[in-house]
Amino acid sequence: MWEFLANAAAAGTVPCDVRKELFGGTGEVRVWALLGPVVPPFDCVLACELSPGGSVGKHVQDTCSEVLIFLEGSGQVTVADMTGVMTPSATVAIPQGETLSIKNTGSVPLRYLIVKAKP
Repeated sequence: MWEFLANAAAAGTVPCDVRKELFGGTGEVRVWALLGPVVPPFDCVLACELSPGGSVGKHVQDTCSEVLIFLEGSGQVTVADMTGVMTPSATVAIPQGETLSIKNTGSVPLRYLIVKAKP
């Protein structure tokens, strides 16, 4: 999937948004929007790749609840002051209104999906 997304981004068919120091974090996150038209209650589905040693800073899920599905790499996720280790196949649900931060603790990209849904 990741090779396809990188090739599609290079060809301009599936744009890749590179976000640096997201929410005060470090490194960069490459983000691909996978859902075309919005299908309620889903707001978006994103494929994300967090650089080795990178992080997404603490932020509030103010408009949507989220489910994170980890596919490759290793990291830590903190939701509302509870931290867990993330490895492939791990999932995390983040209710609307809670805080979230992510850290890549490995030497390879941390790859995951985000599914956002509105209440």
